[in-house]
Amino acid sequence: MSQKVQEFNDYRAKMNDKILASNNKIIKRIFNLDTNAYAEGHLPVKTKELLGLVASAVLRCDDCIAYHLKTAYENGVTKEEMMETMSIATLVGGTIVIPHLRRAVAFWEALEDEA
Repeated sequence: MSQKVQEFNDYRAKMNDKILASNNKIIKRIFNLDTNAYAEGHLPVKTKELLGLVASAVLRCDDCIAYHLKTAYENGVTKEEMMETMSIATLVGGTIVIPHLRRAVAFWEALEDEA
């Protein structure tokens, strides 16, 4: 696994464990809602992850972008599908999304390197 992907996974897991250990009912419900929103339903998981990727890019959340890239990759999204999705995000979000596009491509390459 590439160092970039491993660092992201380790940090996310560590901090999620700490957050959930607080036993805050609202935070636990938000985490649960997030998990269930991306589960298979009328839309396939792959589609939901691409929708999450667009929203994350437009909102300029690099951690969210990395998470959705990783999950999309694991659900069979191709580089071409990812780039088309990010092109829509850049169109909707404007040129301010371009730095996030750069980081998204770098993270995607790290995912490919580990395969």
